[in-house]
Amino acid sequence: MNGRRIQGSLLTGGIQSEVRGTCNRTRRPLDGSILVAPSLHAGLYEAIVAAAAVVCGSGGLTGHMQSLCRGRGIPVLRVDEADLADLVGEAVLDLDSESIVVESGAAAGSDPGSGAGSPSLDDLGSACAVIADMQDIRTINSCGPNAKRVDCFFIREEFLCLAAALSPLDALEGGPADAAAYGRALADRLCGFVEALLPGQRLVLRLLDLRSDHAASVTELAPVAVEPNPELGLHGARWLLGSTAYRDALHAMLGSLRERLGEDAGLVQLSVPFLNDAREFAQLRAHLELPAEVPLSAFIETPAAVHATAEICAAGASELFVGVKDLVQFYLAADRGNHLVAESYQTRHPAVLDGVRRVVESARAAGTPVRVFSLGTDLAHYLAHVPTPDGYMMCTAELRSLVLRS
Repeated sequence: MNGRRIQGSLLTGGIQSEVRGTCNRTRRPLDGSILVAPSLHAGLYEAIVAAAAVVCGSGGLTGHMQSLCRGRGIPVLRVDEADLADLVGEAVLDLDSESIVVESGAAAGSDPGSGAGSPSLDDLGSACAVIADMQDIRTINSCGPNAKRVDCFFIREEFLCLAAALSPLDALEGGPADAAAYGRALADRLCGFVEALLPGQRLVLRLLDLRSDHAASVTELAPVAVEPNPELGLHGARWLLGSTAYRDALHAMLGSLRERLGEDAGLVQLSVPFLNDAREFAQLRAHLELPAEVPLSAFIETPAAVHATAEICAAGASELFVGVKDLVQFYLAADRGNHLVAESYQTRHPAVLDGVRRVVESARAAGTPVRVFSLGTDLAHYLAHVPTPDGYMMCTAELRSLVLRS
């Protein structure tokens, strides 16, 4: 390769060992480009999903946008912010060396092979794909007969909004009619998702969990509080408990799903985000006024929720999802979006794995299904050190590779 090589750190991998493209320094989507940005946030969603690769100046391994890229197989390279100015014109991102070369004419490489002894689909039990939009369902379900072994697709409501160009806080602040319209718009998107499912598959919607720093980038009208530490602030179950407008929007969504899908509306299930204990779970179910026949699962992603697992199951959680990425952050006091503490952010730390074991064992004792999220690089380690849950959750691109080679 000719040109200047800029060394960095790979935050997410990709399908190819090399990615060649034109550096895109705007916020606008440019298909096949290498997006260059100081940081990744929700306002860049359209530009990110159109890119072949992303280079940024800050961020950690498991930020929300990095997770989106991992699911889509879009590599993300973090470099020093001072080097971003040199990323102009054609460039080649070399995943193996974790670097990018400016003004290179090298051709893209081939897909890297999978190593011997890698985990297979058989090891996962019931597989769940973490998705960002309908394309991810189609990606998995086009992988042949083994696609049927992925029985669940998991999507965050905020990702659904980004893909549909919806602004949830603006809609919920606009009055009852706007809230109902927002709920029907969600249902419209979800109906399309259901149509893309194979028999035996279902969709789990993680209810809105929009942190204030992310909300500010996708909101035009609604007031957004400035919080010193948004990760520990007013979001998830805490925010949902304070919003009657969201309750009304959710009822409009559920009503629209029942009207359009009939019994198949049950293929769309709900999950509570950022939960601490059984009291919050029970309060939220009551606040949302969910009909008894609508199951509600819980996302376990804080140490408090780990220790309250048995009580959350007893409170009626239909299923548990273990959010390892946030558990690492809170157990180890290491911001997952801060590259300065990347060495402290350890997905295999004994304390984290002990927490995951506690959740799995408590859920199994209660007879509640439990799924554990895993990065592809951690899967073999988790399989060896965590009691077998009812299934594993993985990002689309990583799970696809297992489906294809199994």
